[in-house]
Amino acid sequence: MSTDLCEGRDLDGLEQATDAQTRLTDICGGATGSSMASVVEYYAGKNVLITGATGFMGKVLVEKLLRSCPEVKALYILVRPKAGQSMQQRVSDMMKCKLFDRVREENPDFHQKIIPISSELTQPGLAISPEDVEKLTACINIVFHCAATIRFDEPLKHALQLNVIATQQLLSLAQQMHHLEAFIHISTAYANCNRKHIDEVIYPPPVEPKKLIDSLEWMDDGIVRDITPRLIGDRPNTYTYTKALAEYVVQQEQDKLNIGIIRPSIVGASWQEPFPGWIDNFNGPSGVFIAAGKGILRTMRANNDAVADLIPVDVVINLTLAAGWYTAVHRPKAALVYNCTTGGINPFHWGEIEHHVMSSFKRNPLEQAFRRPNANITSNYLINQYWILVSHKFPAFIYDLFLRLSGQKPQMMRIFNRLHKAISLLEYFSSQDWEWNSENMNMLMGQLTPEDRKTFNFDVRQLNWPEYIENYCIGTKKYVLNEDMSDIPAARQHLRKLRNIRYTFNTLLIVFIWRVFIARSQMARNIWYFVVSLCFKFLSYFRASSTLTI
Repeated sequence: MSTDLCEGRDLDGLEQATDAQTRLTDICGGATGSSMASVVEYYAGKNVLITGATGFMGKVLVEKLLRSCPEVKALYILVRPKAGQSMQQRVSDMMKCKLFDRVREENPDFHQKIIPISSELTQPGLAISPEDVEKLTACINIVFHCAATIRFDEPLKHALQLNVIATQQLLSLAQQMHHLEAFIHISTAYANCNRKHIDEVIYPPPVEPKKLIDSLEWMDDGIVRDITPRLIGDRPNTYTYTKALAEYVVQQEQDKLNIGIIRPSIVGASWQEPFPGWIDNFNGPSGVFIAAGKGILRTMRANNDAVADLIPVDVVINLTLAAGWYTAVHRPKAALVYNCTTGGINPFHWGEIEHHVMSSFKRNPLEQAFRRPNANITSNYLINQYWILVSHKFPAFIYDLFLRLSGQKPQMMRIFNRLHKAISLLEYFSSQDWEWNSENMNMLMGQLTPEDRKTFNFDVRQLNWPEYIENYCIGTKKYVLNEDMSDIPAARQHLRKLRNIRYTFNTLLIVFIWRVFIARSQMARNIWYFVVSLCFKFLSYFRASSTLTI
């Protein structure tokens, strides 16, 4: 995309930002970005603390800081041992990731700036040693709190511990930091999904967090599980519920800390950086795309006309870093919230996503697909259940029967059951629309220099959705499934075999129906011949009408 085009489109954003800047003048003390350091200059020499650094968004944040702010002094990352791996092993594996290839080329010693700190979010004081606490409180300049559980079906107690209590403890640690300039909390645009219109404000919490924490402390897991539906009320899951509580907890410290809150919607693969389509997990839309590309997912309940509020991960990270700069430099008197969404700025709908995902996977098929990609989106519950039975459960039963007869362990029905559970958790978000105010995001864009707007681009008006979805699908193939693009011809040949198998099966099915139901009944034959004759008459009339028109 040309520089002229990017800057031309930015002008609209600057004009939209004028009102927002005026509104925020009193809050922010009237500071202007022109006299301040640029984003890159600000992070030079800074010590940054990042939670959730080994997660999807955390890794992109680490990479972007190292690549675009090469003078940053050090990145302290909270890491816990996991799955038999030590803290050092996890960090080493993270730095070997392809995501860091560009940084590795520019600075082979980039790992020296990453300082892991042993921590456990479920433990008192985050299980940070006294020595590490002393180190962090003495040097940290900015905190990015990305860590959270994003499981929609997380038990309430555990979600509360990770998303709320851990946030409280990190805020307590932040208040001890002698040189802290900003605390940036990553929330979600769906924290207030019980509202249709969501402004960039922190809404009153559904319950006082301290009262809830004290009440659940003495309850066993069975009691908590039973009362969870009543507690979360009109929110769909414990994730959105606890993220709303966490926002309130963060807001309570706005008189003591400079705070910014980022609310991304459905975070997807990268748009531009470090390269298009990077993704490393099955979460959210990625798992759905892969299931559709493999031919496993054939139906999904969603509203074709509803906005699919996807947001590329690099857009979220660019906004986060810009918000960190703005919060530290301008020191707003109240916590600023940034709704990081696309629906109100550059909308794209679920029906359009379905079309482009199917087209992409037919051009660049996944290896060893179960069936040809051909998913169907419907908002009708009964139609969806019919297709689940016909296109999911019946083929899974046949395939598992084949596996049993061949002495193998059946697996397809189990895979489909897991898929149905995952899809059901997404239905709430794929069946309706929300409206998000984005004045603060526009304001922030207006505060950036032209150079910073290029380096930390979060202008989603420039996002070309068909191209993005194409790169997203290719990204799932290359980076999640680790498939080689040179094997695409073989994958296409496999799809042709599946097509021929389907044609053969359909032909045999028609012959079977004829022999069993039609050939044995005179009435059925008469109906069959009547329907066929009507079809021929219609075709003849259509051809004759076309000839007369010409």
